[in-house]
Amino acid sequence: MDVIRRLLGESGTWAFVGLGDDPSRTAYEQARLLQTRGKRIFPVHPAARTVLGEQGYASLAEVPVKVDVVGVYRRSEFAGQAVDEAIAAGAGAVWLPLGVVDEAAAQRALDAGLDVVMNRCPGVEWALRRGGGSPRR
Repeated sequence: MDVIRRLLGESGTWAFVGLGDDPSRTAYEQARLLQTRGKRIFPVHPAARTVLGEQGYASLAEVPVKVDVVGVYRRSEFAGQAVDEAIAAGAGAVWLPLGVVDEAAAQRALDAGLDVVMNRCPGVEWALRRGGGSPRR
């Protein structure tokens, strides 16, 4: 819980792997939520579209700044590759949302010195951190 509180409270930049321009997708909702709470977001998607007013990048390696947190919004079988890219990019943490679980990738991230949150929703955690209630959308 301390890691979650720190990442939500102290991080400034989040890369969202799998973030496209579809507002009905979870990655879009979570990126928008964190953006409204002062986080700078970087969409990472092969199409590299501008999303939520931010330039998209085809890979984490192309993001021009070191990011604090990499949110991995890909299916579990693809999460390991994104985690490895986050390690290579020098990210401070990886966050795998609800339903995305890759224990081996999480261990690689921990071994590389990254913080890891897995199978948790940033929006739910934000609401809990603020003392309850549901996250605004």
